[in-house]
Amino acid sequence: MFRKYIDPINLKLTPERPVRMHSTENSQAFDSAEKDKDRQFVTALARGLDVLRCFRPSDSFLSHAELARRTNLPKPTVSRLIYTLKKLGYLAYSDSQGKYQLASGVLSLGYTLLGQLDLRKVARPAMQELAEYSQASVSIGVRDRLRMVYVQTCQSSARVTLRLDIGSRIPVATTAMGKALLCGLPQDERDTVLDDIRRADAPKWPRVKAGIEQALHDYQEHGFCVSTGDWQQDVHAVGVPLIDPIGQKQMAFNCGGPAHLLPPDLLASDLGPKLVQLVRKVQIDLGIA
Repeated sequence: MFRKYIDPINLKLTPERPVRMHSTENSQAFDSAEKDKDRQFVTALARGLDVLRCFRPSDSFLSHAELARRTNLPKPTVSRLIYTLKKLGYLAYSDSQGKYQLASGVLSLGYTLLGQLDLRKVARPAMQELAEYSQASVSIGVRDRLRMVYVQTCQSSARVTLRLDIGSRIPVATTAMGKALLCGLPQDERDTVLDDIRRADAPKWPRVKAGIEQALHDYQEHGFCVSTGDWQQDVHAVGVPLIDPIGQKQMAFNCGGPAHLLPPDLLASDLGPKLVQLVRKVQIDLGIA
């Protein structure tokens, strides 16, 4: 039913290479052995950006020690990075808290990006309609390393639902949204992300790999993939990628909520197909179908 909307994909995962464990998610961006081979890579810039990435939606303030721990960088290095980021307006220091917080420079960058995502306005009416129909949440996310970041979300009027706002971050490897994005990526790019996922948590890789392989199969057959307790036991969701032919947009949609409201058969027979139709409509409206 949905095959005509799907580009063929290679279901074979890349051969496994020796595992190199990283102490933090941030450090996955530039493994020391790999960056040394890339003369174009600016390590200082990457480290500064990693300081900014330390802040999560629940973090209003972080101390110098917390920033050093999350980046896995020496404290003197973190001190210099903090000083520079403060001078540039990306960090601010709170005297009352004795800690640092993100400043307006980061906000301006974020809103510039959101303003360029024209599909958010195009998709919102259909997303809200599906959210009310499913009594769940419908969202759009983009990949940030091994996380998906919500850039748009529509919630139903139901009192019990999954409430994740814009800016929320969820894993790529175990969520319907993240696995959907993987399904839509070109093979070489998907291989790179899969290798990063494997290296980030080798003990969990066999189970994660099996889930991703199932997602790839489901996407090839039906145009969507599901997550039933893979990320959180009480959360079920369905995901569909949206990736345009020239690669300017790489994102995914999901429809998710409490497991007891979204049983697997409902996801497979109803909400999955409806989400495929929603994404297809957005592609047509944007002229990228």
